[in-house]
Amino acid sequence: MADHGHLRWRLGFDFDQGDVNRRRFGLLTAALVVVSVGVAIVWVARSSLGGEVRTIAAPVTAGKCHSADGLPDPKCTPGVTDPRVTQSNIQTTICVTGYTAKVRPSSVYTRLLKQRQIAEYGYADTNPADYEEDHLIPLELGGSPTDPKNLWPEPVGEDHPASRKDGIENSLHNKVCSGVTSLADAQTRIATNWQAA
Repeated sequence: MADHGHLRWRLGFDFDQGDVNRRRFGLLTAALVVVSVGVAIVWVARSSLGGEVRTIAAPVTAGKCHSADGLPDPKCTPGVTDPRVTQSNIQTTICVTGYTAKVRPSSVYTRLLKQRQIAEYGYADTNPADYEEDHLIPLELGGSPTDPKNLWPEPVGEDHPASRKDGIENSLHNKVCSGVTSLADAQTRIATNWQAA
């Protein structure tokens, strides 16, 4: 039988001492598992957020963007499409129930981006609860899920409530999926002036 004396010396206990050493070995194993899981979670979080972390961490230029009549600043938020969604694949992407849930960005990302963009838009009201972090070109019309140029802090109340835009998005989505209008036309209309779309 092999002599494991070198293991006993390095780990600091003797396997032959019974329950105490088995407990120590179990605790050591559990600690290694916990550390491994922690490292895996950090790695997944960093790789899934990727460039989004750099976006959130970049310096903020307060008041560089300006909303007018309930519309986002076209220089800051021109609207960006998701290249994975095309006219030829809408029946397997945006027209499938549950599609948007699969591509929606994490709430951590959108919450942090909303706080950043409230400052960039120079809003006097800085309460995040008064804004919806809105995709200008919505996910249901093939908008980019994470590009900051497709996201902006849309006021919930006022004269141009976010809920009104939601109805327009649903109507355009139905028209695109039923073939009444093209994907590109719907994307252009909502990005240019969602109130007139």
